[in-house]
Amino acid sequence: MKLKVDTLILSGMILASMALKSCGFYSFSGTSIPQEVKTFSVSYFDNNAPINSPLLSQTITEGLKQKFISETNLSIEERNGDFDFSGEITSFTVTPVSAQSTDNAQLNRLTIQVAIKLVCASDDKISFEQTFSNFQDFDATLNFSDVENDLVEEISEMLIQSIFNKAAINW
Repeated sequence: MKLKVDTLILSGMILASMALKSCGFYSFSGTSIPQEVKTFSVSYFDNNAPINSPLLSQTITEGLKQKFISETNLSIEERNGDFDFSGEITSFTVTPVSAQSTDNAQLNRLTIQVAIKLVCASDDKISFEQTFSNFQDFDATLNFSDVENDLVEEISEMLIQSIFNKAAINW
């Protein structure tokens, strides 16, 4: 009796797995990339912000590539992938967030904004052009150059996750 129940459960799991896989639009990693999409490409993101960080373009470009390599089954192409990403960094700003009674800021905020274009060769409905923005606050008494690299890394990771979610998970 136990063998029949185990066999039924296993058969049900296999059928459910095949049904989800056969639709080609969902995977167990959480992505919902059409099965026709086999490759992706990421063009270098130029830094066109008036003020910029020297490694920001490379950090975002390479980070997006690594995200798709590690979390999808897509192969990377130098250009013209089935998912073709391009874009630019449009803003890199540091602004005061909160003031003390002496009118000095307690916190400053680094905000980075990127304009992204995704062209999906197989489905125009998936293609998009969107601006993504994220920020991190930091102690205003700190020298910005001492915390800049860590802030850029943290914000870049959040931006890359947002771009990935929009492209591969349709959030």
